[in-house]
Amino acid sequence: MEKQFFLFIVVIRALAAVVITNSHYTGVYPTDLIANGGLLGDVLFFAVSGYCLAKPQNSFGKWYARRFVRIYIPVWVITAIYLSIGAYTISELGWIKTFVWPTHWHFVASIILLYIPLYFISKHIEMNTRNYIITAALLLLIQVALYVTVYDHSYYHIDNVRQPMIEFIFFQSMLMGLHYRWRCNNQDITNLECKSYIVMIAIIMVCIYFASKMLFVKYEKLSDYQLINQIILIGFLYILFRIFMSLESKIQKKEKSKFFVTVKFISDRTLEIYLVQYVILGNLKIGPFPLNWLILTSVIFAAAIILRWLSQLIIVKIKI
Repeated sequence: MEKQFFLFIVVIRALAAVVITNSHYTGVYPTDLIANGGLLGDVLFFAVSGYCLAKPQNSFGKWYARRFVRIYIPVWVITAIYLSIGAYTISELGWIKTFVWPTHWHFVASIILLYIPLYFISKHIEMNTRNYIITAALLLLIQVALYVTVYDHSYYHIDNVRQPMIEFIFFQSMLMGLHYRWRCNNQDITNLECKSYIVMIAIIMVCIYFASKMLFVKYEKLSDYQLINQIILIGFLYILFRIFMSLESKIQKKEKSKFFVTVKFISDRTLEIYLVQYVILGNLKIGPFPLNWLILTSVIFAAAIILRWLSQLIIVKIKI
């Protein structure tokens, strides 16, 4: 499959960084209802990972080593920095959990494992529409079987990122990314139209998604059906990708604009933004809104820029 890359994926990755960070801004906004959407940001990022890593050309060992270095060098750098200033202590988790797995960041624990099945599926299965539907359906069947037999659905916690069941929606997102990469490589997406009814469906689905979350949390009797929440989210994600794909021609026209340059700047530092923010958010909620928001956001971006610079100094010296 010919390697192609489109600018809409840059916008989605930047959006993922913004949504994930925003979800951690509890106690910052006038109401915490604004600080929401963390799982949506997560699935966006996992979908982008699937899209960008489609059809690997290298052997598994070399491919996985490159992914490992790209993830873990920033993790080790920021962990060392936070340990040095007393934000973390080794005694909290131990050496292995602090530096290797699962670390302080749930994303690292998830993606470093999901890279393994992603490689083999992407390498050996062409993710056309038929194969995507079959693969996604089989994964859903496994999830439903475990949900019915072993999952505790007596209360709402399907979107808890620290629990194993979350890996299903993360990997479903990766599969979707593989599928959309196939679609981009096999059709002229610059001629796609962003039709109003598709946008309306997306708006309705995201409203249903957040409304269902509130209902499941408020009414314990509904918790048996909480898996529906993830199915709705995956459906919304599929439509959202379709919308952004149809905007490719418009985004290309703005490639040199200051706005897109800013978006790409954020997109290129998504991992670093994610890694630096927890300690900053825990210690720098200063002043009223919007002063507190400006302080936090400025420090997070500054820290992410420094972390990326330090990490790249090391990564470029590792010839993998």
